[in-house]
Amino acid sequence: MSWKVEVDGGTCIGSGMCAALMPEVFELEGVTATVVEGEVNPDEMVLDAADSCPAMAIEVTENGAVIGPRP
Repeated sequence: MSWKVEVDGGTCIGSGMCAALMPEVFELEGVTATVVEGEVNPDEMVLDAADSCPAMAIEVTENGAVIGPRP
């Protein structure tokens, strides 16, 4: 099982919080974050990164269902 992670480049403000929390999954490229690996093993830290994004630009899905950011 894996999770799909995406960053909306149009929404991302480049705060870098995601890259600081999970540098193996996110990186800052220019002024926005990008995903290093689009498919990741389930990890609570990925959801924490999505939750902490001030622009809510990160989406984590499992089998097509959105699981992050959490409400």
